[in-house]
Amino acid sequence: MDTTWAVRLVPPPGLDRAAFQSAIEEVLARIILLFSHWESRSELSRLNAAPPGFWAVSEPFWALLNAALDLADDTNGAVDPTLGALVDLWGFGPPGPRPLDAFGKAHTIPFEDEIATARALSGWGRLRLNRDARAVQQLGGVKLDMSGIARGHAVDKVSERLTAMGATHHLVEIGGELRGAGVKPDARPWWVELQQAPGTPAPRTVAALFDMAVATSGDWVRNYEVYGQTYSHMIDGRTGRPVNNGVASVTVLADTAMYADAMATALIIMGPDEGPAFAEAMNIAAAFVIRGEAGLIETVTPAFAAMLSEGAR
Repeated sequence: MDTTWAVRLVPPPGLDRAAFQSAIEEVLARIILLFSHWESRSELSRLNAAPPGFWAVSEPFWALLNAALDLADDTNGAVDPTLGALVDLWGFGPPGPRPLDAFGKAHTIPFEDEIATARALSGWGRLRLNRDARAVQQLGGVKLDMSGIARGHAVDKVSERLTAMGATHHLVEIGGELRGAGVKPDARPWWVELQQAPGTPAPRTVAALFDMAVATSGDWVRNYEVYGQTYSHMIDGRTGRPVNNGVASVTVLADTAMYADAMATALIIMGPDEGPAFAEAMNIAAAFVIRGEAGLIETVTPAFAAMLSEGAR
């Protein structure tokens, strides 16, 4: 997944560090072989490279793909697992960065016809499933990209594995996305500092992850600049371009890391007006950092504000 992981836990009697490390690495290796588009042997990569036709997939792959498509439906495509061709085109996928210009000073950006071609291979509404055969249709050149949901899913799966092993008190972190369960040995909660966009005026915020997860998406995490214009890794499938709507970051608190992961990105894609309105309507605990004429401004949903008030008591 091109990132790091860390786990803190309270072990039950009879199990040592080696047992837990082995179990965690096993979970992560399995997820990489399912969903990593960076691993050529993964189930996702093999489906992306397959010729046209319906292809049966494993039950874990089927379950997460259906979860992603449900979220795509809920968000009108702000979550979209079919944008691999666009992600690659803009230089954020396995093929690597965009080529440099003739002077070797800046990356190039795609031509309009290239964007149109990649968009024709994208769009969650085009994906067809055969539920009886548990199969996915490859139209030819369609590339799934589950990176907007798979990392949070991995956090959840590691947490579930630790609980099954008796370590019911733990904190799991993968690439800045976290899920906490139970409490620390001193009976205090797992306090974590929330990620913030560089330059945000908001005060330092910490959250107690007691059976809760948190994820932050930001346009500063992965990007490149072309002649003064910054292009982020978050692609809006509705335009075929990196999002550029003034939302610098979104942090989401939720029951699962998968949902927090997906919604943090989706709310950025929705933008500074639709995003907060959607989050409030869906009772999502979200904090937005938005670029305005006077600089960065933070706005939070009522659900997020309620959590801050509860933590301040």
